[in-house]
Amino acid sequence: MALFKKRTAGKPGEWYYCLEHKKVEEGPECPAKNRFGPYASREEASHAMENAAERNLEWDTDPRWHDRAGKGKGKGDDESGD
Repeated sequence: MALFKKRTAGKPGEWYYCLEHKKVEEGPECPAKNRFGPYASREEASHAMENAAERNLEWDTDPRWHDRAGKGKGKGDDESGD
């Protein structure tokens, strides 16, 4: 008998979205690396991929995370090599 069991069981009422099986599950059935959550409801977990896509789009279009041309370059930092 194993001394330590590897458990993935969660609490009742916790919902997850499994990235591998593309389904909502109550309590984690799959390893943490393959899921989003926990969520408070089945409905919330079912929208996990939509929420992730929205957040990714926000990050991709956030001007604070993109360098503007010429901004932040000091003297002699141009790419021409001069």
